[in-house]
Amino acid sequence: MKERAQELKAAGRTGKVNGESAVLANIAATPEPNRALGERLHAIIKASAPALSPKLWYGMTAYAKDGMVVCFFQSAAKFKTRYATFGFQHEANFDEGTLWPTAFALTALTAAEEARISALVKKAVS
Repeated sequence: MKERAQELKAAGRTGKVNGESAVLANIAATPEPNRALGERLHAIIKASAPALSPKLWYGMTAYAKDGMVVCFFQSAAKFKTRYATFGFQHEANFDEGTLWPTAFALTALTAAEEARISALVKKAVS
């Protein structure tokens, strides 16, 4: 909550903050190996869904459509867990049946995972 309050304060009266630079600074401050994951995810998301706007969301890297967070990256160091998380919020277009995944554990990115993430992001904003 403290990080969210800082994000809102940084936005000031206009409610706007340079999301791209804030996200890149957040990723740069992330300890390895999650820094490399964050950098690669950022590139994949920007290429797959250029309409998404990068922003900080509760201290995490996130990507929003019309101001609403669609997906996010949570470093393992954030909550001292053994793996990073790539997840989606309810704005993502995934509603199929009565059960679907909203978050994925992430320890490395191979070409297969990159392709899957790209497809998921494209679907989320469709």
